[in-house]
Amino acid sequence: MRRVLSGLMAGCVLLLGASVAVAAGVVEHRLENGLTVLVQTDRRAPVVTHQVWYRVGSMDEHSGISGVSHMLEHMMFKGSAAFPPGEFSRIVASLGGRENAFTGRDYTGYYQILGREHWETMMAMEAERMHGLKLTEAEFLPERRVVIEERRLRTEDQPNSLLREQFMATAFFNQPYGHPILGWMTDIEAYTVDDLQAWYEAWYAPNNATVVVVGDVDADAVIAAAEKHFGPIPARALPERKPRAETPQRGERRITLQVPAELPYLMMGWKTPALTSLEDPTDAYALIVAQGVLSSGDASRFARRLVREDEVATSSSAYYSPFSRMDTLFTVGATPTAGTGMDRLETALLEEIEQLKAAPIDATELQRVQARVIASEIFRRDSIQSQAMELGLLQSIGLGWQVADDYVEQIRAVTAEDVQRVAREYLVPERRTVGVLDPLSMGGDA
Repeated sequence: MRRVLSGLMAGCVLLLGASVAVAAGVVEHRLENGLTVLVQTDRRAPVVTHQVWYRVGSMDEHSGISGVSHMLEHMMFKGSAAFPPGEFSRIVASLGGRENAFTGRDYTGYYQILGREHWETMMAMEAERMHGLKLTEAEFLPERRVVIEERRLRTEDQPNSLLREQFMATAFFNQPYGHPILGWMTDIEAYTVDDLQAWYEAWYAPNNATVVVVGDVDADAVIAAAEKHFGPIPARALPERKPRAETPQRGERRITLQVPAELPYLMMGWKTPALTSLEDPTDAYALIVAQGVLSSGDASRFARRLVREDEVATSSSAYYSPFSRMDTLFTVGATPTAGTGMDRLETALLEEIEQLKAAPIDATELQRVQARVIASEIFRRDSIQSQAMELGLLQSIGLGWQVADDYVEQIRAVTAEDVQRVAREYLVPERRTVGVLDPLSMGGDA
């Protein structure tokens, strides 16, 4: 933990040649074809995580092909020029490794975690499928059915998830965060192999990717291997990204979802900035602390007042993250107790928001929340997988991995007045969207 903390607090940045930088234990190298390589050595265990991040996600999609980034993520495991379908995963398993992939609004990523002697094998395989993917109808059609079923299980059969999907579509009119990462069902059903091929050729290029390697490795060896395996892949012209900023919201928006469900649910969100859109980052870190004041353990205001004292909610939460390519939402949510109406629950949540505006939080509460937020971040970084995820995310959204070095000090620098100020500025009715799950009877033996 001392090594991790000292690394996070390091402020020195050394330039080693034109393309290599070292700070807080991270080595950065940029290949001539535009690929960025980030390496962080951590020798506490003979394990390495290898990740490839592509700067493309659901925010880059348009109506008609929503979810295509996620569909292509599935197809990346269905064979390439050198590996027949299933061979990639078979090799990872044979080496005792674990693998998976993920799609977000801002990125798509692929990773493996395995013994230190095998990371270069993974690098060679990822480089091969970066340029050699083979998309066939025979592999595509059954996998599309898998994605259709995934949407049914993860969204359409999960009332709270379905509410969140429609809530986001209501909150964002023209910013692309309004459509789902999995895609709308009608779009999924209409995908073609040509859609996926076009998406692959448009975005899966070295100049749109970041390779992250963290663990028991030598940085020079990783950079040399990246030059060997990824270096020969040519850069490509990327599609132009048009500005897609959200139309200013000029009043509260509401949505009610009526589906069979056991419990009602309420969520509210306010338009808030991301770090990528702020010249001064203070507001973003103050909003992180505000979220912690409301919901960060049993001592937080939601848990203490709404759940234990007033007993209007069985569960409650608040969430805000400024780490995205476009502006985002500060959200709160709660499930009412039996006999508590949704109007009463909404009033209780808003009363807590108003308390943030009415008076600065006291020093003891501020210090407790700051300590908890910082501890959560530090312990999360104690995992090599989490270290790599943080580096890849920050690089992919355009902030740069160096932002991680400032996190602890930025949180410590937040004042009670900062929290009050951002609550007054951003958590206002004209920025608010409200979503209500109004359960219909489950019926019979459902």
